[in-house]
Amino acid sequence: MHAKSKISRIAHLNLLIGTYLFLYVPILVLLVFSFNSESFPAPWQEFSWRWYEELLESTFLWQSFMNSLIVAISATFISLVIGVFLIFYTAQGGRIGKFLSLYYGNLVIPETVLAVALLGFFTLALIPLGLITLILAHTVLGLGFVIPIVYARFQELDHRLTEASLVLGATPIQTFFKVTLPLLRPSLIATGLLIFIISFDDFILAYFCTGSTSQTLSLYIMSMLRSGVSPVVNALSAVLLVLSGLLALAFFSIKTRIRIF
Repeated sequence: MHAKSKISRIAHLNLLIGTYLFLYVPILVLLVFSFNSESFPAPWQEFSWRWYEELLESTFLWQSFMNSLIVAISATFISLVIGVFLIFYTAQGGRIGKFLSLYYGNLVIPETVLAVALLGFFTLALIPLGLITLILAHTVLGLGFVIPIVYARFQELDHRLTEASLVLGATPIQTFFKVTLPLLRPSLIATGLLIFIISFDDFILAYFCTGSTSQTLSLYIMSMLRSGVSPVVNALSAVLLVLSGLLALAFFSIKTRIRIF
């Protein structure tokens, strides 16, 4: 029995290692070949900063990057604000539980269907396509994450704390912003990060709802791939990976976790 248990542990360990290698080896290959002097997939020639220099000189790429950043930040902020107002409405005695299932539609409906529906709505309402329509589309998508998650967290709160605040003389608004909202802060931050990542990387909504006046990073990379994989994409991916890693380390540091959670 002991030998079988040991073999089982070794098998599970090998499966775990194989899974992580399958997930992360392509990323390592991308990072390594971003320093290759020749275009990918050419064999390794020599170490070079060539593609990073071209990345810094690419005006259209950085403009697309800024568009994606603006859309992601705006959609995240608007989604969180709407979510906070709905939770405030609930805290004052309003009921959104019966309408909660409507917000799950964004998660159940295929994103292509949602994108086509939003495109039809913008066309019917004579709203010109651009960054504004893309922000609205990502906000609609983000609400499908904010409302259910934050509402579920609100339901788990100890409502005796809010009752104590009201008994001690605080107004409902003071109670919400001094007691309820701080208790919801971890879920708001986690949901905000999720929406930001989804919005920044999204391609389908950007393809349908941006139009020809603006271009996001995902659309720009797609246009580059049509003419072949450019090593500049490897360099950009490496930079984004390093930045996201630094942000994750800063966010999950011990001091930050204590301050937030």
